Amino acid sequence: MIYELRIYRCVPGRLPALLKRFETITLKLWERHGIRQAGFWTVAIGESNQDLYYLLQWESLAEREKKWAAFASDPEWIAKRAETEKDGAIVANVSNQMLQPTSFSSVK
Repeated sequence: MIYELRIYRCVPGRLPALLKRFETITLKLWERHGIRQAGFWTVAIGESNQDLYYLLQWESLAEREKKWAAFASDPEWIAKRAETEKDGAIVANVSNQMLQPTSFSSVK
């Protein structure tokens, strides 16, 4: 099992729009594509309260490539993302890292 840590740095003031998009659009599409989330977090105390952190769970990099490509090219996702950004961009920057649990991790 591998985990993908994704960090979305929002355009100032646009974090509520990103959270709404995940809650009402993105998660439903992920479910259809078999993408499994392992948790979402916002920053209560730290460098920026305009960031969203989340983990995705994958069996392998091959699974990630296949399912993420299908999601990214889904016509419904493309249309809904454009619709939610009609008032301007929501995300300023995205970073991601592929994490592999250690042998002593409580998460496998």
